[in-house]
Amino acid sequence: MAMAASEIEALIKAALPDAAVTITDLRGDGDHYAAHVVSAAFAGKPRIAQHKLVYAALGGRMGGELHALQLTTAVPN
Repeated sequence: MAMAASEIEALIKAALPDAAVTITDLRGDGDHYAAHVVSAAFAGKPRIAQHKLVYAALGGRMGGELHALQLTTAVPN
């Protein structure tokens, strides 16, 4: 079963309350998304650690409910 973009955004914001999250459905199928996440929690962390924070927020849904997520992360300016 596919996840809604709003559910992905809510899970990320629950774990990273200051995050600005933009979700794009890449294929219109509810299975392939891109997420751009900006959070102060990423400050001083390497990109892999930033991505791990986002994946942890998704609570193991990657590869199951959420098939593919193209992820970009950034620290606020």
